[in-house]
Amino acid sequence: EVKEESPVVVFAHGAGASSSSDWMIRWKDLLAKKLNAVEVVTFDYPYISGTAKRRAPPKAESLVDFHCDIARKASEKYPGHPLVLAGKSMGSRISCMVSGREDISASAVVCLGYPLKGINGSMRDETLVQLTVPVIFVQGSRDGLCPLEKLEMVRSRMSCSNGVHVVEGGDHSFKIGTKHLQLNGLGQEEEEHRA
Repeated sequence: EVKEESPVVVFAHGAGASSSSDWMIRWKDLLAKKLNAVEVVTFDYPYISGTAKRRAPPKAESLVDFHCDIARKASEKYPGHPLVLAGKSMGSRISCMVSGREDISASAVVCLGYPLKGINGSMRDETLVQLTVPVIFVQGSRDGLCPLEKLEMVRSRMSCSNGVHVVEGGDHSFKIGTKHLQLNGLGQEEEEHRA
């Protein structure tokens, strides 16, 4: 018997790897367990699905409609269950964009490695400042795409409730350097469970 409050999670992949990557499968499992989800829905954006050759992702904005359709279908499948949008890197950025759409009633956003810095060094904070749903950031302390002090500055300008969990020594995919793991005495898996 599924309790009403167990969320349906729509979990989007990052720019470089599809939903069937080891990382996505591991985190799908973690999210399902820790959030007591009725289902964690993963999918591939059109540019990556069905191609053996890796193509560069298009602009994030152009993927929003596709992502919205997936979120809407998940909500329709589980009426009455909160919708949580989760994503890895680019997927977390698009999740934030989707959460602002009028026809999507998301309860929360989970950003795993939010890519705050664009390729040209510009800050991708516009979407974050406009967010109205609660958001949690899980960020590696060594993530070059999201310097923590920059994230703090953006968080101070955000009006929605938000939090951050730092994976000490973790990179953009939360991979922790060996030296750091030895210092902490916790393994990679334990750190990810904590996150």
